[in-house]
Amino acid sequence: MRPFVLAETNWKKVKDQNYEVAVLPWGATEAHNYHLPYGTDNFLAESVAVEAASKAWDREARLIVLPVVPFGVNTGQLDVSLCINMNPSTQYAVLRDIVQVLHLQNIHKLVIVNAHGGNNFKQMIRELSLEFPDVFVCALNWWHAGDAKAYFDAPGDHAGELETAMIMHLFPELVLPLEEAGKGEAKEFTIKALREGWVTTQRKWTSVTKDTGVGNPEKATAEKGAAFFEATTDAIAEFLTDLNHTALQYFYK
Repeated sequence: MRPFVLAETNWKKVKDQNYEVAVLPWGATEAHNYHLPYGTDNFLAESVAVEAASKAWDREARLIVLPVVPFGVNTGQLDVSLCINMNPSTQYAVLRDIVQVLHLQNIHKLVIVNAHGGNNFKQMIRELSLEFPDVFVCALNWWHAGDAKAYFDAPGDHAGELETAMIMHLFPELVLPLEEAGKGEAKEFTIKALREGWVTTQRKWTSVTKDTGVGNPEKATAEKGAAFFEATTDAIAEFLTDLNHTALQYFYK
């Protein structure tokens, strides 16, 4: 029983605890090539959030990890069987309800640990700041907390080497043998500006990739995943600790 994981702890411990920071893992339910589970993003969001919180807790940070939100924005994958979409407007409604509860219960810092590339909380945070100006809300993409190129030959964008290695490390029983995985070959936009990324749009996933992967997982190993997991959770733990120990009025100097 970990006192910083809400789903595992109990009212006897929670009622006397003054939490400074809430951590909200947010993932998605979608296909990840042939070899990884649909819950990959949920497993990664929660595992990273809990491990980082554990390290921060050991440094006297008083935080609580909320249950993972298992659905993300998958509007470009609706023709892939059982990819579950949650529209951004629905995400905002869910997030607003959570922030409202935290506000009422005097928890004034919320960190979203995101594990799905289709989720983007920036504009939601801007809008929330108008209604709840005394609640600091921020979001991070966990895989940006470390230099992926220092750990992987070709990290990939979706179900590639990085995500495969992480699931191999954390949940090896859920990974099919790599010889059963697709190559994760993906088509690029024909228009130059879209390829370069300074014009953005959503991708229609089945037009981009046949196996739903973007990035080749063939060089993934559990050891690579373990090293990246350690590095990213160290970095996130440092941020959570700093956030815990910094009063909102001292965020700028």
